[in-house]
Amino acid sequence: MVSGNTVAEVARLIGDVARANILSALMGGQALTAGELAHHAGVTPQTTSGHLARLAEAELVKVEKQGRHRYYRLASADVAQALHALMTVAAGGPKRHRPIGPRDAALRLARTCYDHMAGRLAVALADGLRANGHVILTDGAGLVTDTGRRLLCDFGVALDDGAKGRRPLCRTCLDWSERRPHLAGRLGAALLDRALDLGWVHRATDSRALRLSPAGERGFSSAFGLPPGWRDAPAA
Repeated sequence: MVSGNTVAEVARLIGDVARANILSALMGGQALTAGELAHHAGVTPQTTSGHLARLAEAELVKVEKQGRHRYYRLASADVAQALHALMTVAAGGPKRHRPIGPRDAALRLARTCYDHMAGRLAVALADGLRANGHVILTDGAGLVTDTGRRLLCDFGVALDDGAKGRRPLCRTCLDWSERRPHLAGRLGAALLDRALDLGWVHRATDSRALRLSPAGERGFSSAFGLPPGWRDAPAA
């Protein structure tokens, strides 16, 4: 059993505003430098280095060295899942008046959630796959059906059931902006990778937002049966 002291220590590390901003920036799934993270955190590079050292010691982030450069990313999918759960709880808290700007609208439409897609696009994708019998989704878990395996294979996504590790093939995340599930697990990651390869979505600069291309809007709707009007659906 994990002690209360251990839980409190992790919560204390995440609870600092600068560190929370660093971890939020890393939810985009890409490795970032300390300088880039200092920009997201709104603190000096020296302060950022101290925060990163504490996060790395707690195994919330890991460091990758390439030559003279160091890049930081979340330590695991478990860390990303915990952060996403906190974002969902925070989004459901007391409402604070703040006008929705273009950046917020872009994130609500499509964004990265660690290594998979989130937002209205991802929720519509899960809805389409479920409605057409390609996946069966329950609370937190998902099953890919035989028809789903054929569809995904044709789309260029290989489902490696022999993959090592404990990460499930298909699970769901409760989308913090839409309040409905999107796909995660190895399947969610593979769908994002394939969509990026096809040019259906593109990563936005300095943001977790994904830009949906015209080809992507047509392709997702045709391949996965996205519900009509999905783009303008209000958040639940």
